[in-house]
Amino acid sequence: MRFRHPDGTVVHLAYCTNVHPAETLDGVLAQLRDHCEPVRRRLGRDRLGIGLWLARDAARALDTDPVALRTLRAELDRRGLEVVTLNGFPYQGFGAEEVKYRVYKPDWADFERLAHTLALARILAVLLPDDTTEGSISTLPLAWRTQGGDDRVEACRGALRTLAERLDALEDLTGRSIRVGLEPEPGCVVETTGDAIAPLTAIGHDRIGICVDTCHLATSFEDPHTALDALTRAGVPVVKSQLSAALHAGHPDRPDVREALAAFAESRFLHQTRARTATGLHGTDDLDEALRGDTLPATTPWRAHFHVPLHAAPTAPLTSTLPVLKAALARLVGTPHPLTRHLEVETYTWQALPAELRPRDRGRLADGIAAELTLARDLLTDLGLKELP
Repeated sequence: MRFRHPDGTVVHLAYCTNVHPAETLDGVLAQLRDHCEPVRRRLGRDRLGIGLWLARDAARALDTDPVALRTLRAELDRRGLEVVTLNGFPYQGFGAEEVKYRVYKPDWADFERLAHTLALARILAVLLPDDTTEGSISTLPLAWRTQGGDDRVEACRGALRTLAERLDALEDLTGRSIRVGLEPEPGCVVETTGDAIAPLTAIGHDRIGICVDTCHLATSFEDPHTALDALTRAGVPVVKSQLSAALHAGHPDRPDVREALAAFAESRFLHQTRARTATGLHGTDDLDEALRGDTLPATTPWRAHFHVPLHAAPTAPLTSTLPVLKAALARLVGTPHPLTRHLEVETYTWQALPAELRPRDRGRLADGIAAELTLARDLLTDLGLKELP
């Protein structure tokens, strides 16, 4: 979906396909047929943006076989789909029964992360619509914190400098400008937008910026306006933003709240949980850890890294951080000039929801994703953007 900002800029809205994880090219093509096109049809649009997630094997097949890449591009066109952004954070196995800490491997100190991201950039340069010259890729925020010694962090920065040089060369070759954004996430070396400023200014290249995920922003209790103003002052580009909402518990000392939270503690993904007090941010790596012990203070609200559907907040006594998303979006695109042109709804946890909230079939999932995109569209038009055909 495309929108015209009042300053004339075209802003793209997509939804991320990591909600339908596929490891192979055949799986990606089936995903377009079985999921993405049905969502487009529900929205009544001739064209729908998708943020592709390409696992290692699918990316290698596309990067090494020009015929396969042309086939994917033709299939996108045939189904009324377009791609301006890729999710390059998960490397493989995102559909596994247990993902947890595996999603942070390989990190940016490992050559394979650089090689994979360059492959994604080459692929995206071909997949971009004919009338579009700019693409974006979101990626791991350097490494998980336990892998973040000084030498390893410097190796990560070196790899990103090499990435920037290669992206310059790619634009010289193709005329397509691809930028990569680190996606701050709780528990990582770059946990917050503030943590991103030093490494990104040290790299000092406008092709390497930040991907602002509004669930992660909220989980870390960051104020959107403060965070985005700091990035602007530091000259850190917002390459893209993932529109997502975290799980919010206002009174974690109450038994009914704990019982409700326990329904969201599951075995597939990490759900880093945070609480903020006058002494700072307190956290656990997972929601069940927070519920088991006394690591987090129970007298102040908790937020958990669980991407809940944008249009359907959990029932009381829980809620979502949709207000944080709205505030961030107002600062991202509701000002005289947008801070980013690429927006991506990223609720990948539909099948990790409590059983009674999960979509029972493909049709229900498509309905839910279409409802999320409708909400996002309405937020954009309320901010003065005009939806384009």
